[in-house]
Amino acid sequence: MRDADRLQSLLDGGHACLAASTYEEDYLLVVIREVAGRLQRPGVVWSGDTGVRDLLVRQPPMPSTTEFTTAIKHLGTLEPRTIAVLLDPVPYLRNERQLRVFRTFISEAAAGRGPMVVLADHSDDFPPVVRAHSVEFELSLPNEEELELLVRETLRSMHAKSPIDIDIRRSELGALVRNLRGLSRRQAEQVVREAIADRRFDSDDLDTVLVAKRRMLASAGLLEFIEAPHDLDDIGGLRRLKQWLSFRKRAFTDEANAFGLEAPRGVLLLGVQGAGKSLCAKAIATAWQRPLLRLDVSALYDRYVGESERRLQDALRQAEAMSPMILWVDEIEKGFASAAAQSTDGGLSQRMFGTLLTWMQEHRAPVFLVATANNIDALPPELLRKGRFDEIFFVDLPTDDVRKEIFAIHLRKRRRDPASFDLDRLAAESAGFSGAEIEQAILTALHEAFGKQQDLSTEQICAVLGESPPLSVTMAEKVATLRAWARQRCMPAD
Repeated sequence: MRDADRLQSLLDGGHACLAASTYEEDYLLVVIREVAGRLQRPGVVWSGDTGVRDLLVRQPPMPSTTEFTTAIKHLGTLEPRTIAVLLDPVPYLRNERQLRVFRTFISEAAAGRGPMVVLADHSDDFPPVVRAHSVEFELSLPNEEELELLVRETLRSMHAKSPIDIDIRRSELGALVRNLRGLSRRQAEQVVREAIADRRFDSDDLDTVLVAKRRMLASAGLLEFIEAPHDLDDIGGLRRLKQWLSFRKRAFTDEANAFGLEAPRGVLLLGVQGAGKSLCAKAIATAWQRPLLRLDVSALYDRYVGESERRLQDALRQAEAMSPMILWVDEIEKGFASAAAQSTDGGLSQRMFGTLLTWMQEHRAPVFLVATANNIDALPPELLRKGRFDEIFFVDLPTDDVRKEIFAIHLRKRRRDPASFDLDRLAAESAGFSGAEIEQAILTALHEAFGKQQDLSTEQICAVLGESPPLSVTMAEKVATLRAWARQRCMPAD
């Protein structure tokens, strides 16, 4: 058990107090019992509902120890080799008197006159003075070996209650286990139980597991699965980017590592709004056949004020556990807007930005970061420093040939034959339009044709194109400035 090894090293280091913020309380207790058994050390666990009880042997709890202060005083009488676990202590430590009692207790433990303490809570809102006297202990997410064992044990447990028809090949089991990566042990078990609720376990459960995993990640509000096109031919243009990707498709393999290559770390995509930066992120996932997950940094600020840094760290840790994968940070300049100027949020943006930069520099898991941005003026200079990204691509407005490709792709998508349309004329009429604007023009023309009970025609699309100017006209100055900045600083994506 990797977590047991880390816990044992902390115990051997003589730390008096560990703080663990986790929803997996049962697993944490299993880890602590494992270490206590290895070291042959006694252990107790306290909770507000039962009081102090033995950690290793099932027996009645100590009487009159449910009250926090009384329990702490009792723990202070135990021999120093004892491991004492406190469950959900955060609410009690907010009380000044109880905090004072606990601080005295910890001081005695640090001096070798009391037991070693593990604070286990679903919240990480420990008082600053407690954090100063404790070391953070973070449980790891399960690896594939642990997940396969978890699947087998869950199957065995459910089969003992009611028979399960199992019909799955070894390769399919491996794919199912890989789909569980990034989930906690509790979440993984819930997904497996859901998959075999019909009392069958076969290849059809692969889709069930993936759907359940996406639902769990969405409920956590950290990472979102994004569907990528099945074929790069569904994406118009981006020829340089596609070639760059083809040269690095196998860079995550052991063969590449033996050749002396490190896995690519990420790209920054700058460009005009609607020009296809999001498609670029999807193109990378498609070309490398890796899962694509989007991290909305601005949503972390909105929903998790006060614990944004921890939530960002959790998201990055989860991305590493699901590697190899593509992590997409959309409109990164909005998420870290205050980091590039005088802070107006108490330094939160700068701390969040620092967390991301540190991770970009130090992470070793094969997570490829794709960041998109529209406004270069809002980007912190540190993000553009050489070495942060493998490459900075500029996604410009499509050329005539690329616009023809885009028209053909969207017409086929709406069950129309591109050969029935004058693509040369459409490309000429749409000069200065982005790919998103071209798609919207086709949709508008389709609505009008449907309302008039006519079929879609080149003339109708051209009429729609002529009704409203593109962004490159209404914001010509900003587009020109962006192009001028990118000319000597970025690689063209097309």
